[in-house]
Amino acid sequence: MRIVYMGTPDFAVPTLQALLDSSHQVVGVFSQPDRPKGRGYKLMPPPVKELAQSRQVPVYQPQKLRDGAALEILKQLAPDVIVVAAYGRILPKEILELPPYGCVNVHASLLPKYRGAGPVQWSVIHGEKTTGVTTMFMAEGMDTGDILEQSEVSIGPDETAGELMDRLAGLGAELLLHTLELLQTGKAVRTVQEESRATYAPMLKKSDGALDFSQPAQKLYDRIRGVSPWPGAYTYLDGKLIKIHKAALLPDQKGEPGLLAGEKRMIVGCGDGSLELLEVQPQGGKRMRGEDFLRGVRGERKKFTSCPLE
Repeated sequence: MRIVYMGTPDFAVPTLQALLDSSHQVVGVFSQPDRPKGRGYKLMPPPVKELAQSRQVPVYQPQKLRDGAALEILKQLAPDVIVVAAYGRILPKEILELPPYGCVNVHASLLPKYRGAGPVQWSVIHGEKTTGVTTMFMAEGMDTGDILEQSEVSIGPDETAGELMDRLAGLGAELLLHTLELLQTGKAVRTVQEESRATYAPMLKKSDGALDFSQPAQKLYDRIRGVSPWPGAYTYLDGKLIKIHKAALLPDQKGEPGLLAGEKRMIVGCGDGSLELLEVQPQGGKRMRGEDFLRGVRGERKKFTSCPLE
């Protein structure tokens, strides 16, 4: 099949790699424009663009999809199907209707749960035990199209969103190839999504990493895992921001919420249970072990807060 691929971040790389290594012909790749990154704010290409260029596949990075220019490019490329994975743009109706086999999306949840830009992160934050990937026909709504195939996996009790994302990226690549085979052979089955079961998973904000130690330890632990690697969990001590990179759950250990209780271990009481903060990063400092940070903390009844003014 002639395929145009649309994707941008690391999650979308394994699916493109699978297509490039298959018998299908990737005739073009659409990706988001280069963005400034790092301290020097140097323009950096997205991961999907880097892979496409390494394989001599034409790359297109339109600022808009609704001005007609992208549609004209797609008409010239004449794809049999458009495959989309974490592209970051809503496709207009005229593009959705262009390829004979439609536009197929690889989404990192078991739809209709967790529609939107942050399905992996929110599934971890909400303490889900399972998740998966879905291939679906794209429609004009946000992840509302008919389901083609799904593959389910368990979420590890200590797994971070970043680790889970990597697993689902590989799983999505495998599922997409099988879905294309079903489309080619006319064996694909469409399943309408149940709107009553739909949930929304918005893109994470920096504030989603804030920890409120009045909450149960399990909820806080899930949030720490769910916001890793971005935006990262954080709290405040003596008005200064402390990033929390790694923690351990102590469900049976009681303590006053937010109070730093350990003398040799960085243990913090929660609304129910406690957390041990294993790796932290003080404001303006480097990442370090919690026990090393604890040696520099002086005074009694040190208490973590969810904002600097508490």
